[in-house]
Amino acid sequence: MANEHMRTSTAGMAALRTREGAVLRYYNDNANNCTYGVGTLAHSGVCTPEELQRPVTIPQVNAQLSLRVTAAEATVRRHVRDHQLTQEQFDSLVSFAYNTGATGAAVTLRAANRGDAHAVVGHMNQNVYVHPRDAHGRRGRPVRVPGLVTRRRDEAAPFR
Repeated sequence: MANEHMRTSTAGMAALRTREGAVLRYYNDNANNCTYGVGTLAHSGVCTPEELQRPVTIPQVNAQLSLRVTAAEATVRRHVRDHQLTQEQFDSLVSFAYNTGATGAAVTLRAANRGDAHAVVGHMNQNVYVHPRDAHGRRGRPVRVPGLVTRRRDEAAPFR
């Protein structure tokens, strides 16, 4: 099975941390979901006033980062079994899966499994929208996020 022993490289981990940023408190992300640390979803919907005051420690952030990177690596290995990835491609797909989740990355990972680099780039570049939630937690219309456009360009680069 291709990629079964791959792990995120030091450079890949540094790029992921840079793309995500690290916030040592709870905050509402672009979709108005309560988030903390390195893009860790606390829960869907906005943070409570109490959560917005809650600090987060570096060990908490690093623990969640480690768990989520391990899960994203497993997702990439599980879905890209037939096509051998380069280290840069693996790191890129882990970053993408970390950000979008396994479900959000599924179509892109299927293209990577086929070795269809053009489709990987296309699918990544389409994934630049979020659905902000209103005060009642209902998803709104999609909004294009410029930061995601830049991130997807960087993540797609190893497939060009």
